[in-house]
Amino acid sequence: MLVELGLVEQRHKAVLEVLGGLTVVEVARRYGVARQTLHDWLRRYAASGLSGLVDRSCRPATCPHQMPPQVEARVIELRRAHSGWGPHMLKHQLEKGRVEPLPSRSSIYRCLIRQHLINPTQRRRRRQDYRRWERSRSMELWQMDIMGGVKLEDGHELKIVTGLDDHSRFCVSAMLVPRATARPVCEALAQAMRRHGVPDQILTDNGKVFTARFGIAKGEVLFDRICRENGVKHLLTAPSSPTTTGKVERFHKTIRREFLEGRTFASLEAAQAELDTWIAWYNTERPHQGIGMVPPDWRFALAASEASLPVLVELEREAEPFVPAEPLVRRVQRLVGGNGRIRLVGFQYHVGRFLAGELVEAEIGEDGLISIFHRGVLVATHARQHPPEKESAAWRRRPQPRRAKPKLVGRPVIRKVDPSGAISFAGTAYRVGNGYKRKIVEVRLVGDTVEISFAGKLVRTHAARHEKDKEHGAFSNQAGRPRKPKTA
Repeated sequence: MLVELGLVEQRHKAVLEVLGGLTVVEVARRYGVARQTLHDWLRRYAASGLSGLVDRSCRPATCPHQMPPQVEARVIELRRAHSGWGPHMLKHQLEKGRVEPLPSRSSIYRCLIRQHLINPTQRRRRRQDYRRWERSRSMELWQMDIMGGVKLEDGHELKIVTGLDDHSRFCVSAMLVPRATARPVCEALAQAMRRHGVPDQILTDNGKVFTARFGIAKGEVLFDRICRENGVKHLLTAPSSPTTTGKVERFHKTIRREFLEGRTFASLEAAQAELDTWIAWYNTERPHQGIGMVPPDWRFALAASEASLPVLVELEREAEPFVPAEPLVRRVQRLVGGNGRIRLVGFQYHVGRFLAGELVEAEIGEDGLISIFHRGVLVATHARQHPPEKESAAWRRRPQPRRAKPKLVGRPVIRKVDPSGAISFAGTAYRVGNGYKRKIVEVRLVGDTVEISFAGKLVRTHAARHEKDKEHGAFSNQAGRPRKPKTA
């Protein structure tokens, strides 16, 4: 009969065998444990009897490098007072307060996990994963952007025109505006230049207040004009690339977390006064982790000591509306031929046969690419084939009014689209499209092309591939193939 022994009973039995005269090596081999483990059981049995053979915690009795309770309480107090501070900032604040012994960054992180102040499942990036890029000196590059989220008590929301020096992280602009239109944004830029000087370059995204890059009218906006007249090079990010202006985007996160969180303001003036106070503290007192835990003013002050502030070219407040100069890039309208191509400066560019008979707009960019648009949608892009010096004056003329859509001509023949998306005309199959399966379309023969239309709209154009002598049969049966009579 088999009897199952408990863990303590097995250990007790092994100890009794050794005390009975057997060797430690023999008993340890039979029970499948190490000699050191069996000696430990003997010591615990001699000291505490049978209760000494019960499993005990592996936690050490003492930990010399454990964080003192007073220091841990200080860490928790700082974290709860400033929820946005991480282990690095908390360590810096403890060092400023002369806390002894000063814990390491990893010790503070484990302390926050124990107190459930940090989510341990959140991924921590390694320091070697960070790739920091910055300009070598102050006033070399400013990053500018617009952020919202400033709420008033009456329910309205204000915008902030922000500007940050790339090298020093010094905030050069934080101006509240009711609406981020062109004039307020440019006033914020001019105010920042009067106060801090004119930078070498300014980096922005592709917003309409900054550039007309993706606007309908090509030319120079007011922001570009201010930069040009003051000798500032205006840089733009690639589309859908917010990380290019990552420093000012991270600055927005700091404003939301440390200044705007849970706050509303009585008026724009009151909000601007409090924001100016916070910006002064940010620039002169708040240590910045990205520049070695020093305030941004420490780095930015070096630029003022190296050179005097340039003179800002002011713009007249009551000047006439700015009329952009005639840009070199213009759009010109072309009619797509039956072969799906348009002709520019003696060269043909493919658009697509599905747009045959439609008007499209072609545009040459500064990079030598020809972009073709149909109703504002980019449909094709080609490298320029013709030499730039052969571009005629007609290319730079203003786009002519859109011509009326040409009417369908030719004798119609009715056909039904089969399940494969094609029709049969004069014994030859012509493709219509899967979207027209089992629908009735009209087929017309115009010259050497076969045009297929649906509901009065041209959908496909094909070069005629059928035999000419079979056209008579196709036109004689305009409603399609006759049904076969049923036999009795």
